[in-house]
Amino acid sequence: MGKITFMGAGSTVFAKNVIGDAMLFDSMHDFEFALYDIDAERLEESYIMVTALNNNINEGRARISKYLGVENRKDALRGADFVVNAIQVGGYDPCTITDFEIPKKYGLRQTIADTLGIGGIFRALRTIPVVEGFAEDIEAVCPNAWFLNYVNPMAILTGYLQRYTSVKTIGLCHSVQVCSERLLKKLGMFDEVKQPISDRIAGINHMAWLLDIRDADGKDLYPEIKRRSYEILENPPEGFNDLVRLEYIRRLGYYCTESSEHNAEYNNLFIKSRYPELIERYRIPIDEYPRRCVNQINGWKNAKEKYLAGDVTHNLTSEYAAHIMNAMITNKPYRIGGNVINNGLITNLPREACVEVPCLVEKDGIQPTYVGALPLQLAAMNMTNINTQLLTIEAAVTKKKEHIYHAAMLDPHTSSELSIDDIIALCDDLLEAHKGWMPEYR
Repeated sequence: MGKITFMGAGSTVFAKNVIGDAMLFDSMHDFEFALYDIDAERLEESYIMVTALNNNINEGRARISKYLGVENRKDALRGADFVVNAIQVGGYDPCTITDFEIPKKYGLRQTIADTLGIGGIFRALRTIPVVEGFAEDIEAVCPNAWFLNYVNPMAILTGYLQRYTSVKTIGLCHSVQVCSERLLKKLGMFDEVKQPISDRIAGINHMAWLLDIRDADGKDLYPEIKRRSYEILENPPEGFNDLVRLEYIRRLGYYCTESSEHNAEYNNLFIKSRYPELIERYRIPIDEYPRRCVNQINGWKNAKEKYLAGDVTHNLTSEYAAHIMNAMITNKPYRIGGNVINNGLITNLPREACVEVPCLVEKDGIQPTYVGALPLQLAAMNMTNINTQLLTIEAAVTKKKEHIYHAAMLDPHTSSELSIDDIIALCDDLLEAHKGWMPEYR
């Protein structure tokens, strides 16, 4: 019997997906699933749901436990084989609201603000101290556990953990494993090509590049992808909302893993106050993440009664976590796209950067694969994000305010919209607003 600890178990729907997936594998039927959160109500709701899930799909074979608050965190982690991280420090209210509303006062508009941009910087700065505490506890009570990080900003948090702690960490995103299939479906190609499709993806989280895509006979699918993408860009169908990434194909030659609403704010090209018509042209959903938060909160209210009454079942999802655990337990190899420290895997990106590359998982852990050099324009795009990621980590480690300024000054979207003086003032305003959620910076 092993143990999986779920940090941020109040994320009930995601806990259902990861824990439900694990319960469907023979190798984890009798595991302990330890639920940890700092919100008593959300923790209890997840405990009831996971207990019902265990009874409904696993014949009650697993042991379900719950742990509330920082004072019980070590007990939640003690003896764990795997730790899944799904926390959100500060939640929607007040911290996400703050990350959007204060920048608006400076004329800075965002879509998601959880990965890069001024919102991503401050989300990282309030989350790193918490995961640092997790790491200290893991080092003390379960030093051999694998830490599966699902929390954004992925490259910043995972990069910090891999560089500054001894915890065995992998960063996991939802977008790599579905990138090719969803692109082909959007272009009406999926049912036309011979399966299975093979692809090669590498870069950084949320901006990993679909470098190669082929059908079962080895036929290169990119020429037809490009042809159809150009047609859509010239006359987008009603409701088609992936135009930023199709513009990447047209201008850079390659598609990337994460959505257009995310990528619209990862560069200086699309959200520009001087060219407001670009918002409409590329169908960019400004303030998208707050809307999603509200919808998710309302959605949980609607689903809660059913789940808490025990009406819950599960089918295997595309999330990596349970597949990784099963591969390590059974030594049946499994391939993922994982976030790891570069160390020469992508030769034209910094060694200390956190990159997203193909990895092989088996009993000895996670082995990243060598990629080589990215096409220069793709590496250059990645570097505009890596600059801010590395400087944000530097700020978190040194507690120096100047590095927060540096990260914001070099963020492509923030720096394309605001003057240096306004960037510094915005950072100071956000530091003041987030007091209590992050350490003091000098």
